[in-house]
Formats: sequence, structure tokens, C-alpha cells
Amino acid sequence: MLKRRLANTDLEISPLGLGTVKLGRNKGIKYPTHFELPSDKEAAQLIGLAKELGINLIDTAPAYGDSETRLGTLLTGQRQDWVICSKVGEEFDNQTGQSSYKFTPEHIQFSVERSLKRLNTDYIDMLLVHSDGNDVEIIKRFGLLQVLNDLKAQGKIRATGMSTKTIEGGLLALQQSDCAMVTYNLTHADEEPVLDFAAQHNKGILLKKALASGHICTHAGEDPVQASFNYIFAHPGVTSAIIGTINPEHLRSNVAAAEKAILQQ
Repeated sequence: MLKRRLANTDLEISPLGLGTVKLGRNKGIKYPTHFELPSDKEAAQLIGLAKELGINLIDTAPAYGDSETRLGTLLTGQRQDWVICSKVGEEFDNQTGQSSYKFTPEHIQFSVERSLKRLNTDYIDMLLVHSDGNDVEIIKRFGLLQVLNDLKAQGKIRATGMSTKTIEGGLLALQQSDCAMVTYNLTHADEEPVLDFAAQHNKGILLKKALASGHICTHAGEDPVQASFNYIFAHPGVTSAIIGTINPEHLRSNVAAAEKAILQQ
């Protein structure tokens, strides 16, 4: 898969990224069916397949249960092969299956240091604020994007941004950082103005829920995966879409569909 430059950074990322929530968490999620967490062997094989297929972007977060900790072991010896995206702000309790949010600058500093330790790395390529939906208030009240930019200046982060849920938040995040992660798929195009802004101002866009957390795949008729990728990659603002699967065949078919969609542009 041909890599794409993320905004004005020196990061080159694949147009599909591997989401790893399913490596560390199977409680309190919105996928259509329950799943068991993969074994270390299964997870290693999945990561190896992703690399073989040309994927170099891997997405994780403290909110994904044990995902960061597992990746810290699974990526041993291959750190240079991966662009790691993690997050701050959302915390997950594996015992209760509940999330909570902490956006103070002090917690952000703590969270980043914890992620560095869990991931067994000296730097995180992309670090995003994990919004609770109050995007603008979070940015303005806590100044978190400036905190991340300061950490970037220290070399602990290579690119900053925010996983947003509103148009206003996405636009504000792009004005103050390198990228935004937004929801954009066949059933949700509300945040398209954020993609338009990114295309016009050379900012990065990562897509979450590109397949609507798997729900689009339950539709009958036209191949829903191919239709989804045709749709999202037609927008020039899209840098990469994060696909969270632990099924090797799904991963292969996702990459094939994405490559076909991109070649059609």
C-alpha cells in the first residue's frame, strides 16, 4: 500500500491502519457481536499479516484495555516498522467495563508517560486527545492541544491531534494540531466539513468507524466493504482509515477493497 504523508510532519502512513481495541477490550463496546480476545500467538500473526499487506499504522489507546501493554511486547524488535497512534483523556476500568474521562494537563502528562512505558518506546508517533463529545470545551478549558504540542517539542510525540465528535471540535483541533480523527462512513457524513478543511489546509485526517463498527458489513446487496471504501477514499481529505479487526480474512479483504478503491480515484 502506497504511504501517505501526514500533514506537514515527516510521518508516512498507510491508507489503512490496524485498530487494536479488540486486542485489549471486549466489554462496553459497540460491535454487533461479542468476541474473545485473541491469544498472543493469534495477535502476533495478525500484526505480521498487517505488515505483510503493507500496513504500517497501528492505533491504540489507554481506553482499549490491555492493548497498549500487549503491543509493547508484540512489537518488540519491530518498533521502526510501525507508526503508533495512541490517545489521552479516556480511561477504561476493565473490572466494571466503564469509561471515565480526565483532561487536566497533569493527567495528560501522566498518561503519556504511562503509554510510553506500556508501549516500550521512547516516543509516540501520533498522540490524540480522546474526546467525550465536548470537543470545544475540552480544547478551550484545558488547553490540551498546547500540552501535546509542548510534548512534541520535547520529542516524546511526533504528531498531535484529537479524536473528535463534532464539526466545531474537528475544525478547532485542526487549527491547533496536525490531525483529527473523525467518524465518516456511508451512514454518517455529518463531519465532512472537517475533511474539507483538512484537504484545503494540508492537515491529516484519520477515520474511525469507517465500517460503522462492523454494522455496515451486515447490510445486504452491494458489497458493503467495497462500497464503504469507494466512498471514503473518494474524499481528498482522508489520510487513513482505522480498521479494527482480529479476523485475518477480514483484514485481507479490507486491504484488497481499499487498494481497489484508491486505484479508482
